[in-house]
Amino acid sequence: MTADDSLSRLDDDDYPAYTMGRAAEILGTTQNFLRAIGEARLITPLRSQGGHRRYSRYQLRIAARAREIVDQGTPIEAACRIVILEDQLEEAQRINAEHRRTAETPNPTAAA
Repeated sequence: MTADDSLSRLDDDDYPAYTMGRAAEILGTTQNFLRAIGEARLITPLRSQGGHRRYSRYQLRIAARAREIVDQGTPIEAACRIVILEDQLEEAQRINAEHRRTAETPNPTAAA
């Protein structure tokens, strides 16, 4: 692996760069919160060779959203379900927008 390969990982939202302690610190929460959202299957951290949990930036964004909802008084399991549904809705909207763009684009082979 070259230095360029290692540096390119810094831009990868899915690269598991953060330890559990650092992730909890960034989110301003506890490691128990991260364990709880893992148990609720909101996020599944990758494991280092030593078995330690590692989190990506994408997972931290998901965890931060769950924390916002929990901080508003929602039970953690319900907050996780809400975040999952929000994520699914966002993906469905992205797919729908892509299909609309495709449908609106003239098909050059149809005119031939």
